[in-house]
Amino acid sequence: MSALQTSDLTAVAAPRPVAVQMTKVDKYYGKFKALSGIDLTVRKGEKIVICGPSGSGKSTLIRTINRLEPHDGGTIVVNGITLDGSPTSVQDVRLECGMVFQQFNLFPHLTILENCMLAPRLTRKLSKEQAEAVATKYLERVHIGAQAHKFPSQLSGGQQQRVAIARALCMEPPIMLFDEPTSALDPEMIKEVLQVMEDLAEDGMTMICVTHEMGFARRVANRVVFMDQGEIVEEAGTDAFFETPKSDRLKNFLAQILH
Repeated sequence: MSALQTSDLTAVAAPRPVAVQMTKVDKYYGKFKALSGIDLTVRKGEKIVICGPSGSGKSTLIRTINRLEPHDGGTIVVNGITLDGSPTSVQDVRLECGMVFQQFNLFPHLTILENCMLAPRLTRKLSKEQAEAVATKYLERVHIGAQAHKFPSQLSGGQQQRVAIARALCMEPPIMLFDEPTSALDPEMIKEVLQVMEDLAEDGMTMICVTHEMGFARRVANRVVFMDQGEIVEEAGTDAFFETPKSDRLKNFLAQILH
């Protein structure tokens, strides 16, 4: 085998850079341990779905990644930035991570376009014209550009959540975090939001998503993580996760949620 062929094989086999590294992460609320010894590695371009019963620590985990919840033990590193609680590290990490919540959290007194322009102007110091161009680009990206000059109250829940996704994308983060983004939506509106998320996944966005939408997980996720009682009980590639679960806790969870 030639040296060129050997180097080609090495390049193919090389793992992608790490986007998020959580090592032995703990989180307490008083005496209650919400997260216990969380170890999770997410590589650039991966799509990770986190699932589990209510109260299992899913949302707490995803909120520690951008310091919406401070962790009490262990380490979190996001794109090479150690989240040590200092104002600089928190600000730097939040520029790396876009966040979409259960609730849309849009400013009711601002138009859709203005909602999307606000953060780029304040944080990235874009001019009004630059911010408007970026906002227009991402509103079109989530198929809602025609609603740009309406106010949030004039939009459906699904439309408002797509605006929330566009608003996060306007900061052009390399990582997107989704905390049960469809749980506050009526069933008929869920599909339009999931479709936007699937489009982002196809574009190569690094995504960590807390959701009960198992059909979405099957279609999009590289890996699925199952949590219970503040711990990662099991994680596996998507096919193995659904077809050959190992732990009884995961088997029981899937039996309940898939039937």
